[in-house]
Order: sequence, then structure tokens, then C-alpha cells
Amino acid sequence: MLKKQFFKALAVSTAGLLTLTTQGAPTRLVDEQPVEIKRISDELVLVDFGRVAFGNLRFSEVNQGGNEITVHFGEKSSNGRIDRKPPGTVRYNKTTTKLSTGSTVVEPPADKRNTRGRGKSVDAKLIPIPKEFGVVIPFRWVEIEGWEGELSPEQITRQSLFLTAWDDDSADFECSDEVLNKIWDLCKYSIKATTFAGIYVDGDRERIPYEADAYLNQLSHYYTDADKQIARDTYDHLMENPTWPTEWTPHMVLMAYADWMHTGDAAWLAPRYNALKDKLLMDRVEDYLVTTDLKAKRNQGDIVDWPPSERDGYKFTEINTVVNAFHIRAVQLMAIMAEELGRNADAAKYTSYMKKSHARFQNLLFKEEKGLYVDGKGTGHSSLHANLFPLAFQLVPPPDREKMADWLAGRGMKCSVYAAQYLLEALFENGADSEAIDLIMADGDRSWKHMVNSGTTITWEAWDMKYKKNQDWNHAWGAAPGNILPRYVLGAEPLEPGWNTARISPKIGGLTFAKGTVPTVKGPVSINWKKADTFKLKLDLPEGMDAAVDLPKIAESTQVLLNGEPVRASVKGERWIVQPPVKGSVVLEVK
Repeated sequence: MLKKQFFKALAVSTAGLLTLTTQGAPTRLVDEQPVEIKRISDELVLVDFGRVAFGNLRFSEVNQGGNEITVHFGEKSSNGRIDRKPPGTVRYNKTTTKLSTGSTVVEPPADKRNTRGRGKSVDAKLIPIPKEFGVVIPFRWVEIEGWEGELSPEQITRQSLFLTAWDDDSADFECSDEVLNKIWDLCKYSIKATTFAGIYVDGDRERIPYEADAYLNQLSHYYTDADKQIARDTYDHLMENPTWPTEWTPHMVLMAYADWMHTGDAAWLAPRYNALKDKLLMDRVEDYLVTTDLKAKRNQGDIVDWPPSERDGYKFTEINTVVNAFHIRAVQLMAIMAEELGRNADAAKYTSYMKKSHARFQNLLFKEEKGLYVDGKGTGHSSLHANLFPLAFQLVPPPDREKMADWLAGRGMKCSVYAAQYLLEALFENGADSEAIDLIMADGDRSWKHMVNSGTTITWEAWDMKYKKNQDWNHAWGAAPGNILPRYVLGAEPLEPGWNTARISPKIGGLTFAKGTVPTVKGPVSINWKKADTFKLKLDLPEGMDAAVDLPKIAESTQVLLNGEPVRASVKGERWIVQPPVKGSVVLEVK
């Protein structure tokens, strides 16, 4: 186990920016000016900063003669005003202060639940914000009572707290559907805005890292920004401060594996490897499967999905299909990492165990006549979750995968924004890309289209308030398209650790073009594809990377061209598999 990282504060003030190194990755206050200032009445001014960010205010060039003002901070608006009684944990607060001549920082009152050192009831596991930054809350709008005369944009600044390393230009995505573009922008900004603590947290209500939240955050961060440190700091924090849900525990193996695949850094992985053995749920295994004491508190932490209303009627039994899917996947990844690190005995042990565990999983829980898994031992109920997780983890027999993907797509989004990450992976990986894109943009209130249409600028903890009444509106685990769209629509994933070889496999659905940039440790990968009578892909790879490419089989297509010349390629299902790996800047065309 690594030594605990203690808080260090190193203040640097350059160009109006205050940067601090905390127990997590360095964060900084960034000055942001309003996009609109409107006088509502003689007594009230409304200020809009365009998007929600975690921060506070600074008034400058003030000449109000010591005037007292009341400042209202709001995350939600209603009828052109701040909603002062917002639902759930959507934020509103106010404070009264006297303005000094010159510059005055105005902070919202501290929340006793999530601001360490500000109240007695605060959770010891929360991630504190350095005192030098002051109190920050998520807000977009400000209403000011008592301001005399005109308020100019130069006089009010939001001091917004972001990861210091964040680079807005390191990743981009655009496609032929404008709704999908707006969803990408929402998810990318959601990842940026929720870096405020220097460690991935689950939103403003608690400001505590959770393993599943952190993994989803990590995946989308890799595709929206080049930084890798905040994911590592979050990993180390969670190894010392684990949370309660059963399936959250093996998420630590998934986090470590994702780091290794995206960085290729075995030196980071090696000292953490042994501690991962405790994250495999082996202490609850009987006859190669994890068992659950149904009488234990919270069923020993088995969660399936959250909130509980999102479980699609899941039937909990002593052998839980979802729990065991995570268990088998984690053991499989441990075997791969053990081999990479030269732990050959461990690799052989985990590989042998995984095969036996998977065989029993199939025999006990997969029903051949239905082509589906049941929720657990002793029940005939097949929920969405009992099937989406095994399909996402490639546990389903290959002949049954596309059939199961079709079944899942037909059921719709009967899961939370958390499980949606895995549902979309399962669909995109098994020939249901059109259906996956349709789910992302579906009408109704269970899609990211609904979030975009609501006007939110950071993704939510749940699909809507009616599904989780205490939800917050700044939850990065709701930003799955941030990684799903570049991974599958652009089609870029690391095939080997450190992106030595990339997989380029665009899943196009009904789209006619997509282009974008994916940041990697070797440099940016640029992809630009168009579908008309032919399918054309322009690909720019950084030095030191090659790519295994497969492309959609356009109707009546007979060949693939590489830079205008025929290249060796074969058809597999609905894909053209380009035989030789490609390097550098190339143009491929299916015609």
C-alpha cells in the first residue's frame, strides 16, 4: 500500500491565476467574465456566466462607498430568474457583504456537509478545497441586490476552479448530427468543470470519490483532455478510502488497467499490483463464484445500479449475475497485468481460475433457450443489467452476442446514467451502433438529449429529478458520451498499452461524417471520415504509433484503397478488415 498523500499547499500567483497543489492534482482559479448583465429592477441586477462552474466572485474597480449588497448564487434558473428553491441538491445560496473600494472577494456560505473545517457534521472522507481558494459552489447565475448604478463586465469576475493541466484544445469532436455535437460539448465541459477538487468526486452533494464514478470519469477524461495525473491521484485515494458497494471494489482493477492501456507505464502499475489482489472479491467466493449473504446489511453491498429504482426489477439471489460479471472481468484483467509485470505464476493462476469461474457462470446463469442471463441463481427473471454487463465484458458466447445486443437495444434505457456506460459499450461492440446512437439522442427523459434540452451545462447524477429526488446537477458519471463518441463513432482505442498500436474502427450508425482529435501519450490522433457513395477515412497518427484499421462495409463495396491504391483487406461480417497496420498520415476508402 502506498503511503498516504498528505496535503501540500504551494501557492503561485501568475497572470491573475492562483494555483495550488493539494492531496490531488493541482487546481487553479481562473478568471471568467459574464456573458450577460441585465438590470431586472432598480434594486436587482442579474449576471449570467454562460455555464455552471465551481467558484466564487471577485468585484473590482468598485466605488460604492461601502455599500452593502446581497449576492444570490444559483445553479438553476426559472422564468428568467435564479430559482431560489431548486429541487434535490441543485445549488442556491446567498450572502450579504459590504463592498470595499477596489477589490472584494465574495464567497457563498460554506455547506456544513461538504466543506471540511466549516462544520461539525462533515464527512471525514470528503476532498477539501484549500482555504486559499475560499468557499466554492457550482453556479451560473448571480443576482445582486443593492448595487448602485451600472455594473460593467470588468467589475465582476467569477473565480472558477479547474484542473491546472486542463487543455481545452487537446480534444474535439464533430459529426453530422447537431444534437450529438451538443451532447459531446456538454460531456466534455462536465469533465472539465468537475475537476475542481483535484480528485474525481461524485458531485457537490458529498464531494467524495467513489470507485465506479471515478472509473467513468477517468474514461471520459482520457478522451476529452490529455492529463493522466488526476485519475492516478483518485486511484491512490480510493485504495486508502474504499466505499461500500460490492461492484465498486473491482472497479479499482478496471481503473488500473485503463491507466496501463492509456499510458503503457508499467513502473506506475508495478508497486500497486499486489494491493489489487484484495479487489477481486475472492473473500466471498465459493466454488468459483462470488456469493452473497442475503441477510447481511445492504445484501453485503451488492448494488447492480443506482438509484435502486433503476434496476429493471432485478432479483437479488445468493449468486448475483452482475456481481460475478465484475468479478470475472477483474480476474481476467489481473491475469493480463500479471503477465505484463512478469508475475507468471499469478498470470497462470488467474487465467486458470477465470476459465473455471466463467464456465460455472455460463452453466448456472445463462439460459440457452432464451439466449439471456437470469439475474441470479434460482430466478427466471432476466433484467437489462444481468445481460448488459456480461456483454460489455465479452463474457457472452460469440454466437449469442448480436442477438443479445438486439434484445438490449429493444429494451431501451432501462438503467441509470452509470450503467448506460456499459450498455453503450455492449451495443457498439456488437453491431448495434445505430441503436446505441439512437439511445443517446432518444426523445423522452432518459437520454442525453433530454439533458441538453433542459439547458444544463454539466451532466446530472440521474436522468431526471423524478428518478432521484436528491440528485445534484454536476455529476461526471453522467458524461459517458465524452468517451463513447470518440471511442466508437471516431473509433479510436488503444489496442496495445501506451497506444503503441491503436484500434481504428469507426461505428457510424446513420451519421454521414465525423471528425475529431483524440489525445494520447504519443500525441494527438486525428480522424476525419465521410460516408456517401463510398466511405472515406483520413487518419493522422503520431510518430511511434501504428493502427489496426477496420471500416464499415458499404453496400456493394468490393475493395479498400490506401492513399488511392488497392490494399489487402478482407470482409468479416459487416466490416472490412485492413490487413497491414497503417502508420503516419493516410487516406483509406471503401468503394
